[in-house]
Amino acid sequence: MKITDDFTNYSLMGSYDTIVIGAGHAGCEAGLISARMGMKTLLLCMNLEAVAMMPCNPSIGGTGKGHLVCEIDALGGEMGVNIDKTFIQSKMLNTSKGPAVHSLRAQADKNKYHLEMKKTIEREPNLYLKQAEVTDIVFDGNKAAGVVTRTMAWYQSKTVIIATGTFLGGKIFIGDSAYSGGPSGLASSDILSRNLYEEGFDLRRFKTGTPARMLRNSLDFTKMKVQKGDSTIVPFSFMNEGKDIGPNKVDCWLSYTNEDTHKIILDNIHKSAMYSGNITGVGPRYCPSIEDKVSRFRDRKRHQLFVEPEGLDTDEMYIQGMSTSLPEDIQEEFYHTIAGLEKGEISRPAYAIEYDCVNPLSLKPSLESKKFSNLFCAGQFNGSSGYEEAAAQGLMAGINSVRKIKNLTPLVLRRDQAYIGVLIDDLVTKGTDEPYRILTSRAEYRLLLRQDNADKRLTPIGYEYGSVSQERYDRFLRKQERISAELKRLKHKKVEMSVLRGFLESIGAPESKENQTFYDLLKRPEVRYDYLESIDSDRPELTRNEITEIEVEIKYSGYISKQQSSVKKMRQLENKSIPADINYDDIRGLRLEAVEKLKSIEPDTVGRASRISGVNPADINVLLVYLEKMNRLNRRQNHDQSEEN
Repeated sequence: MKITDDFTNYSLMGSYDTIVIGAGHAGCEAGLISARMGMKTLLLCMNLEAVAMMPCNPSIGGTGKGHLVCEIDALGGEMGVNIDKTFIQSKMLNTSKGPAVHSLRAQADKNKYHLEMKKTIEREPNLYLKQAEVTDIVFDGNKAAGVVTRTMAWYQSKTVIIATGTFLGGKIFIGDSAYSGGPSGLASSDILSRNLYEEGFDLRRFKTGTPARMLRNSLDFTKMKVQKGDSTIVPFSFMNEGKDIGPNKVDCWLSYTNEDTHKIILDNIHKSAMYSGNITGVGPRYCPSIEDKVSRFRDRKRHQLFVEPEGLDTDEMYIQGMSTSLPEDIQEEFYHTIAGLEKGEISRPAYAIEYDCVNPLSLKPSLESKKFSNLFCAGQFNGSSGYEEAAAQGLMAGINSVRKIKNLTPLVLRRDQAYIGVLIDDLVTKGTDEPYRILTSRAEYRLLLRQDNADKRLTPIGYEYGSVSQERYDRFLRKQERISAELKRLKHKKVEMSVLRGFLESIGAPESKENQTFYDLLKRPEVRYDYLESIDSDRPELTRNEITEIEVEIKYSGYISKQQSSVKKMRQLENKSIPADINYDDIRGLRLEAVEKLKSIEPDTVGRASRISGVNPADINVLLVYLEKMNRLNRRQNHDQSEEN
């Protein structure tokens, strides 16, 4: 809709700095950070019961995702704080592996998570939460200038953030049944979807799904394996570091499919909406439906599934790993073949949902649209999957929306700075042909990007860019002072040989032939910081997170150094900017495919150009030679001009 159109029938309801469309995990972070950075912000949601809703798994974190939550928190976001208030079971994953892949995961009380986030939003100064269905975006030329709603209300703004999740053009599939709808029985946003198509947005159809819910009292837990949480709870938020945030309140359970389950699924797979051809959208490779798993891995005798409580005030249990679009009667039949689920009563059937999202290659690294100025995009609308990926993008879109209003440079995190940097760079540089999920394997520098040091990496950046409060920053500085002081003490304090000999013998470690400092001792893989308590009377009181950071820095110092050297080399390319007015057609030696990709994606640095699919190392070398040639030419022209003057 154009600002020049006739607004006679519309009521102007107010003017804001930023308007956020959608109050899912992306919208909540975008709205909160915008308001906290001083902007008058309007957060619009089709149904206020959908604020921070968890239509799929009621959990936060997990492999790779836990890193994102800690980074969101370190930058001043809310997700970590909210899950610390509302978790019912917490567990650190991958503890048998190296610290780079340790990932925190917490089962949430689904309804409480929604209520606590809604309460936080309602009490935030500068943030206005309203129930309304946005049907169109108002443009002043190519600039976003506000929105209109289904009730003919008109809201003006300086920037707009689209965070529509899976509601945009949503369509539900259960067997042959297909109907317009959003997640969890809510309505879809169809008018906005049509209008975005008409405005020229590069949209595509993606698909995701969710398993059935079953009632607790209909399940037999004696036939399943209990999955308990950790005895020591590690909070997500650095603001809760060193605090007791409460115990685990529930157990989760593990069971398996079997050959009977697989037979029923394969016999009826033609009835699945995904296999019948009804679904045209592309689904997530890393979270396939059960029919997809059974069909693709026919040699597997069983697949695991987890039975997880949805909250303390409901008997509904989430059957993780069993999403499907098979008809309800087939769902009943195959779920009942599983140990512990034989008499399970389904309260909500599984379904698949297809929805519209934007091609992320049409976005800048700041998450602003390349085609429409002042319009930012975040979350599943950008082609990602998962609450954590959505929240991370919402936070960054919110920060950069504020930076745009203030005419300041955007915050763009590098791949060596954050998983958020990896996530956004992958989306806007490489694009995605399926719902994108963060994985630790996607990060080249994952030893540098650990959960424990997310605040060290990002809190100073957040403070500089205005998203981190003074309270959080002061707390961070005090923590870093304690860590720095303890590392210095460990490097200088030596262990007497008689004490050292007895200590190493007590833990079954090889003896030492020379004196060692406590720092040297901690380099040994078998020595933990806690073990030193018996021989170190001067150790200060530190939080568990501080101890982890100290241990990792000492034990992995050699590996960390190597990664930092790699980062230094790569940064030369990252810092090599590409002029906005470059004409790739003029560069001799560039392959046609590379020219097309570079023109389409418009990378701002050589580093970003090097990660574009279809641009190979030879193309990058040609580009570097051309840029150097142009720099020399510009320097010569400037020199000649200065001599003339």
